[in-house]
Amino acid sequence: MPKRKDLNSILIIGSGPIVIGQACEFDYSGTQALRSLREDGIETILINSNPATIMTDPTMADHVYLKPLTTKSIREILEIHPNIDAVLPTMGGQTALNLCIEADTKGIWEDYGVKIIGVDIDAINITEDREKFRELMLKIGIGMAPQATATSFLKGKEIAQEFGFPLVIRASYTLGGAGASIVYKPEDFDELLSLGLEVSPIHEVMIDKALMGWKEYELELLRDKNDNVVIICTIENMDPMGIHTGDSITVAPAMTLSDKTFQRMRDMAIKMMRSIGDFAGGCNVQFAVSPDEKEDIIAIEINPRVSRSSALASKATGYPIAKIAAKLAIGYNLNELSNQITKSTSALFEPTLDYVIVKIPRWNFDKFEGSDRTLGLQMKSVGEVMGIGRSFQEALHKATQSLEIKRNGLGADGKGYTNYDEIISKLTIPSWDRVFVIYDAIQLGIPLSRIHEITKIDMWFLKQYEELYQLEKEISNFNIETLSKDLLLEAKQKGFADRQIAHMLDCYESEVYNKRVALNINRIYKLVDTCAAEFKAMTPYYYSTFEAEIETPDGKKYVENDSIVTDKKKIVVLGSGPNRIGQGIEFDYCCVHGVLAASECGYETIMINCNPETVSTDFDISDKLYFEPVFWEHIYDIIRHEKPEGVIVQLGGQTALKLAEKLDKYGIKIIGTSFKALDLAEDRGSFSNLLAENNIPFPQFGVAETADEALALSDELDFPLLVRPSYVLGGQGMKIVINKEELEEHVVDLLRKIPNNKLLLDHYLDGAIEAEADAICDGEDVYIIGIMEHIEPCGIHSGDSNATLPPFNLGEFVMQQIKDHTKKIALALNTVGLINIQFAIKDDIVYIIEANPRASRTVPFIAKAYKEPYVNYATKVMLGAKKVKDFTFNPQLEGYAIKQPVFSFNKFPNVNKNLGPEMKSTGESILFIDSLKDDEFYNLYSRRKMYLSK
Repeated sequence: MPKRKDLNSILIIGSGPIVIGQACEFDYSGTQALRSLREDGIETILINSNPATIMTDPTMADHVYLKPLTTKSIREILEIHPNIDAVLPTMGGQTALNLCIEADTKGIWEDYGVKIIGVDIDAINITEDREKFRELMLKIGIGMAPQATATSFLKGKEIAQEFGFPLVIRASYTLGGAGASIVYKPEDFDELLSLGLEVSPIHEVMIDKALMGWKEYELELLRDKNDNVVIICTIENMDPMGIHTGDSITVAPAMTLSDKTFQRMRDMAIKMMRSIGDFAGGCNVQFAVSPDEKEDIIAIEINPRVSRSSALASKATGYPIAKIAAKLAIGYNLNELSNQITKSTSALFEPTLDYVIVKIPRWNFDKFEGSDRTLGLQMKSVGEVMGIGRSFQEALHKATQSLEIKRNGLGADGKGYTNYDEIISKLTIPSWDRVFVIYDAIQLGIPLSRIHEITKIDMWFLKQYEELYQLEKEISNFNIETLSKDLLLEAKQKGFADRQIAHMLDCYESEVYNKRVALNINRIYKLVDTCAAEFKAMTPYYYSTFEAEIETPDGKKYVENDSIVTDKKKIVVLGSGPNRIGQGIEFDYCCVHGVLAASECGYETIMINCNPETVSTDFDISDKLYFEPVFWEHIYDIIRHEKPEGVIVQLGGQTALKLAEKLDKYGIKIIGTSFKALDLAEDRGSFSNLLAENNIPFPQFGVAETADEALALSDELDFPLLVRPSYVLGGQGMKIVINKEELEEHVVDLLRKIPNNKLLLDHYLDGAIEAEADAICDGEDVYIIGIMEHIEPCGIHSGDSNATLPPFNLGEFVMQQIKDHTKKIALALNTVGLINIQFAIKDDIVYIIEANPRASRTVPFIAKAYKEPYVNYATKVMLGAKKVKDFTFNPQLEGYAIKQPVFSFNKFPNVNKNLGPEMKSTGESILFIDSLKDDEFYNLYSRRKMYLSK
């Protein structure tokens, strides 16, 4: 039973739609908290407007309210549930905290007798009000950078005059560094000061003397009501001060801190946490350390909540911070809780790591043409990956291989920069690809001292890079026959992929693979065990590495492997990798449901994914979790080790789907729809032949591989034309062109960015209505789970459209065509599992835009709107455990549900915000309306044509 007897019913506030600066880390934290509270028999009530997440699944809380995150919604919920005892606002990021404060200011919690747990409102106010925070830090003897508060333009100018440049401007009460900037020159100051004052909800900014080049660290702490404090993880930013931590490459444990400074930093963090208020829960503290031998420490900020980094720290250490923080909030002490990994020791322990983790953010600048790509104090990344290895070098390589940006790791792939001026410029102005450019700089012969002088990245990290380059140089002297076992093993231990080694030796990847298998250089798997193997770990959470063979006295050679293969039937689910625009958390939702459904069918479930923010990489979702890049070499080695019945690829978005061809080629069974059918749907020519055979209309189209072919085609097809590359996700590179000049310019640009790609040219149906359908098919029967009509006209990417379920003005004749086409296509493609089809409707004729025989972005939305677990059903169909007719479908929706896209344009003020065929939204919310007379629907409908751009 919970230690506090007065808490039986708790309201949790979620973080709402995903935006840059607040992604699914908070969804992961909230999901853990809900599960944690329910273990203690507490009734859980959740408010969150995001339909794409596991957190808002009906199984996660006793009552889920998919409502807008407003105080009006809070009041409505408290009216329905007068028995709510407390609110836990620390799991939903800044959104939840801000809503909690607003409700507190309006006296809502007091009116309904609701206590705030897990945090103290005074603590929030102290940490968010930079002036109060500064005063408190100075009172307790913690150093701060010289700073002052400005609530007016004039005051800001005075402070700048006093401090001199460079300066940092930070807006109060904002998230993801919104409104923050570094000002190097006086002439830029006025504009950036105005921006900060405007963005802050209380029109207040803090102006700091910039600590450029100082090293940056984060500590994750937990405290219970008896004032026991544990430090779960120390994270070091490879990038120095001046880049938002969400955009920095981070490493755990800290690599370049002296022990003496580390102990001082720990003491300061604990002192800070104790000084801001008397609360039990999680806390994140950020410090700057001077890069000289003095190692002065200065506090940057403290967040009295589960932070973006706590998801990373949880995955890095195996210590589930949010789960334990939720228990502490209801009164438990750390020594009363068990360590979730060993199950035999208590939670009052600090994890020790015998491995290294590296997190690299994932950016999507290609979606924001004209955006400022410089990294600074405002977060711009849309997702992240984490690599786990025995060394920094191995973890860094695995993280770069996880990014899915067509790189095979650091260097050794022929894709680096070779121009001196370009390299110096990219090192000087922090850019998204600086992690790769450092390697290019070393390769070009730029001395480490010069790289350090420009970037201020610690020399230790740069020396690690240099070692990698020296190894590449050494290997390049050999060929596949002459390369020694020792050198090959060293390259693998440092994280180089077979593909990179093949590049160095000028041979095929398969030759490197065959050589290492012949030499018995195989991946082995180690447990993430939080206590450096001092206690036996009970959780099956693995990363791969390479080790030298151990020889026993009797001459037997072996390598120790922690991952023991069972004799159960196994299914592998491929995850969707890092979040990005076009492939977000919806696919993680699908993967988790796939794993749970396979488990219900009696399979041992194996998850492969590298995204630290998500629920799919939680240590207790699948029977075995391999925290590995969704990268062919890693996947193939796991499959060879585990020998599963098959692999599910249709739940992990384009990431997993792209690996289907390789799996098929290597004779590995794909569960559900075959590779042949997946490929046919992607190949526009074959797919159109299939449509023609079935008398299904589609816009006229052609395929071109050069600009000349495209121009010749345009004579046949008539403008406007929709131009797009094949095999991409989220409408990447799609554009509507209206004449030959535009066509030529776009085609040349596309072929430069994506060489050797086939381009599809469709006649664009101007003014058509767009609709889409999702269905489950077992090869014989088809059940349509939902048909949605888009409020915006055809030509705006489906991910950026307001999609209405059910449709609001498609007549019976059109609806029948949609149903007939969906069933015909699903069966013609031999679909087993899920399929999504998109339609354009013009003059009452339904044309097919495309079909995707996989889980789509809209499946979680339909499942939430109709209150049915469609991914669970579809997975059972894929596994052959059930047929469509075995399910009793009973969708429940009164009125309409609208999937509303959410954009993060505020991070890119100079970008064209017009919408078109390329997707730009970062997240979505769900809106339920009773009728089409609803004001919100009217507003959306009246603005529908405003955004269309070519």
